[in-house]
Amino acid sequence: MSSNDAPQPHAFDSLTPDQVLDALATLGLHGDGRLMALSSYENRVYLVHLDDGEAVVAKFYRPGRWSNGQILEEHAFAAELMAAEVPAVGPIAFAGQTLHHFGPFAFSVSPRRGGRPPELDDGEVLEWIGRFLARIHTVGGQRPFAHRPALDLQHFGTESRNWLLDHDKLPLDVQSAWAQACDRALAVIADSALTQVGLGGGGIATLRLHGDCHPGNILWTPTDRPGGGPHFVDLDDARTGPAVQDLWMLLSGNRSQRQRQLGALVDGYEQFREFDRRELALIEPLRTLRLIHYSAWLARRWDDPIFPINFPFFGTSDYWHGQVQMLEDQMEAMAEPPLIV
Repeated sequence: MSSNDAPQPHAFDSLTPDQVLDALATLGLHGDGRLMALSSYENRVYLVHLDDGEAVVAKFYRPGRWSNGQILEEHAFAAELMAAEVPAVGPIAFAGQTLHHFGPFAFSVSPRRGGRPPELDDGEVLEWIGRFLARIHTVGGQRPFAHRPALDLQHFGTESRNWLLDHDKLPLDVQSAWAQACDRALAVIADSALTQVGLGGGGIATLRLHGDCHPGNILWTPTDRPGGGPHFVDLDDARTGPAVQDLWMLLSGNRSQRQRQLGALVDGYEQFREFDRRELALIEPLRTLRLIHYSAWLARRWDDPIFPINFPFFGTSDYWHGQVQMLEDQMEAMAEPPLIV
């Protein structure tokens, strides 16, 4: 291997345990040396034990992903939710600031919260989550984001498709088939109800969302304890979009199972906020956009050593043939009648 072929250092390579502890020390937080990396691919997140016996979660943002203004909007949204007694976990302010810098890194510090993934086959749990999602959206609808992008066809679909092809990220034996399937899927989405999102004048409304509300971002604590129930974490993907974006990732199984799960979520949701039934037609288009965006996300992050280790299947011909089939399946799903509640 020549020197030109040697792996290039990644920004996170310099984030050693000593760097993490030194960064926290600038805030008066002194670690006792125990750090545990938490599950996060986009950023680096650590549970840090302090010398006073407490523990905090330190989040170091991926350089170049978000601007300071976009990160501060995430923090402000979390603060609004907590002020409204929504169980979201947001950063701690030190001297009035929630965003801090150390070397090349922006970072924040949050309280530790325990919990387990919610039991999504339990209707009462889903109804409970639905109530809090409605409360998140009530806060989210009070004002728009000024800096954070929208979840839409252009940002998630077209830009992802173009980047993958422009950067030759697909093997030649499957490139044409994937491009054709992707173009057909994007054309279906362009003709869907998604085109009515955020247009006003009777179109489907948009608001500030959690944005990535999958089960791993909800921590459930026993309900027989004070403050028990769901806690929403990781607002890193907070965006502007339709309310249903924060519901559909909690649905799984066959159609009848998803129908029951959706019914429980909406039953809880509508105890606090009306749900626009037209948004149900957006579920499969949004799922398709996430599928395309996910492949582009993996490809964009491939220079980060943590990605080849954790996603060894990505980039192979088999992976992309599988993506072609999944896009074909999604086109069939988008042609079906939407779920009803």
